[in-house]
Amino acid sequence: MVLVYGILPLVRFLNGAAESGLLDFLLPRIGVETLQLWPSPELSVYWFITLGLLPFLSLLISADQTASDRARGTLRYLVMRTNRLEIFFGRFLGQMFIMLSVVLATLATVLFTIALNSADQLPQALRSAPAIIVNLLLVLAPFIALMAMVSVIAKSARQATLFAVILWILASLLRFVLTLNFPEVTLLQWILPGSQIRELYFLAEWDALALAPVPLIHTLVLLSIGALIMRRRDL
Repeated sequence: MVLVYGILPLVRFLNGAAESGLLDFLLPRIGVETLQLWPSPELSVYWFITLGLLPFLSLLISADQTASDRARGTLRYLVMRTNRLEIFFGRFLGQMFIMLSVVLATLATVLFTIALNSADQLPQALRSAPAIIVNLLLVLAPFIALMAMVSVIAKSARQATLFAVILWILASLLRFVLTLNFPEVTLLQWILPGSQIRELYFLAEWDALALAPVPLIHTLVLLSIGALIMRRRDL
């Protein structure tokens, strides 16, 4: 659906705008001239859409990592054969693998579309594909880590999603208050998971790795808190 109703119509618009000269006039004025840095318009649109869509999808998919097992009492059975941290990190890695599969599947459809529409751009698009995969996984890791942490506290996937929303609102309010009182501290803008996504719209391919420390730190902090709760919480 995203490919047919989102990517392809936008690609047709970009191609038409490029032929008429409108693209060179329009993109700098809306601040997304980096669309032209990608080897094909299909990859450009895919990058823009997935940066906004996949984090939200990962929150929904990874909401129930340990919550329902705790509610059913199956976690007590599982820890007889492994330990709590192995379960916690194993579920996180499993969700990362699921989202990797989503990225690979969707990106494959885009590459197939490029092969059909403009085969001469396919070799360069294939060279850009690893950069997209790595950067998208870095973007998704903090969101999956957030759901791993709240899933340790919650009793269901719905409750885990609710807790994540509440934490997000509280963190946003805290950042707003701190920014008002300490405007000179630039690090405050990176407090929230996904705070680097806005900057990623203006980067392409491996240049996006310049912001990799932000999601890595978020992921490590959230996983550390979640692992600590997992070790101490009653099953």
